[in-house]
Amino acid sequence: MNVNLGIGIPSLCVNFIDPNLDIFLQSENGILGLGPYPPEDEIDADLISAGKQTVSVLKGGTFLSSSDTFGMIRGSHLDLTVLGGMEVS
Repeated sequence: MNVNLGIGIPSLCVNFIDPNLDIFLQSENGILGLGPYPPEDEIDADLISAGKQTVSVLKGGTFLSSSDTFGMIRGSHLDLTVLGGMEVS
């Protein structure tokens, strides 16, 4: 399943997903395969989500252009989107 995480509170979902589930999380800035927040000693300041939060990438994850990630959204290539209250109109 491919899931887009919105900015803010939705980005916290990554810390509550069972690692045995086959889910690829997408960040709109071009990451498919977001992992949980990294431990303090593994932080890479260049690896951030669309909300400017430090993230990790799971094995098999990939980096895309933001136009490709929005193409996935607009082209209905995602199974689910988790949005925050300020992202819904």
